[in-house]
Amino acid sequence: MKESTLKKKRKRLIFRTSLLAVMVGLVIFAIVSTLKDDKAVIAKGEQAPNFQLEKFGSGGETIELSELEGKGVMLNFWATYCGPCKDEMPYMEKLYPKYKEKGVEILAVNLDTTELVVKRFIDRYDLTFPVLQDKGGQVMDLYNIGPIPTTLFINDEGEIVEQVTGPLTLSKLEGYLQQITPEE
Repeated sequence: MKESTLKKKRKRLIFRTSLLAVMVGLVIFAIVSTLKDDKAVIAKGEQAPNFQLEKFGSGGETIELSELEGKGVMLNFWATYCGPCKDEMPYMEKLYPKYKEKGVEILAVNLDTTELVVKRFIDRYDLTFPVLQDKGGQVMDLYNIGPIPTTLFINDEGEIVEQVTGPLTLSKLEGYLQQITPEE
C-alpha cells in the first residue's frame, strides 16, 4: 500500500509540474505575442501605405493605391456578413458618380473569402465602384483594421485625413468625401 501511495504521489507531482510548465509557456507566449504584435497604428496625418489588390469580377485586373495619387480615396473595409456594412453601401453607391467626377475614388476592400457571395452582393446592390478582394487579409493587417466597417479617407497627397470605425450616414459620408476632394 505504501508503494502504491508513492506512485500516486509521483504521478500527481509529474502531472502538476507538467501543467505548471504549460501554463508558464502560455504566459510567455502571450507576453511575446503582445510585444511582437505592437504594430504602428495608421493615424490621421500619416501617409497611407501602398497596396495592390485584385478587383472582383475583373479577370485579374488590379488596383494599386499609388496609381491613384492626385485623387482623394475613400478606403472602406467591409464584409457581406456585416449588417452595418450593408447599410452604408447604398450611400456609397449614391455618392460615387458625383465624387468620381470631382477626383475622388471609392474603394471597397472586401474581407470575405467566398467570391460567389461577394459577386451576388455586388449584383444585388448594383455597385459600380471598385470592390477589391483582400483574400489573405494582408491589407487589413497593413492598415491594422479591427472592427468593420472601418473607413479611411485619404487626400490627393496620399495622407490619411480621417479614420472612421463603424457605419457612416449619408451626410457624414458626404462630409468626409468633401474633405478629400482635390482642389480644382
